[in-house]
Amino acid sequence: MPATKLREFLDAHGVKYVTIRHSVAYTAQEVAASAHIRGKEMAKTVVVKLDGQLALAVVPAAQKVDVRRLKEATGAKKAEIAAEEDFRSTFPECDLGAMPPFGNLYGLTVYVDPQLAEDEEIAFNACSHTELMRLPYKDFQKLVQPKVVPLTFAR
Repeated sequence: MPATKLREFLDAHGVKYVTIRHSVAYTAQEVAASAHIRGKEMAKTVVVKLDGQLALAVVPAAQKVDVRRLKEATGAKKAEIAAEEDFRSTFPECDLGAMPPFGNLYGLTVYVDPQLAEDEEIAFNACSHTELMRLPYKDFQKLVQPKVVPLTFAR
């Protein structure tokens, strides 16, 4: 079952979502394959540090965060991928590595790669390595108000 905080937030805002159970998977690409979701619709949530502050970088499952582009897009002096010990306590109801891209629920700024913003739907880990959620991107955009900036290696 998705984290209570996330489910209650979506329900309170009348968002229609689908919860999909799948076999245990740890990478975003494994989750997408297990749940039969196109990799470009599956969001990977990466915890980053910008000038020492935690934030979320959300990219398509098959992509990696380009720290140089993240730094440029955010205007940070220093950008890096956060270590697990930096954020473990920030997401108490989530399995490590299965954080949803709803940084607003945790007091974190969210940056989304434009590739995800182009899709009608977004799918993401729902605080578990066996469950994900799928909902309209427009609802995600309205509730989270992420900053859409290039985050991945240029193609």
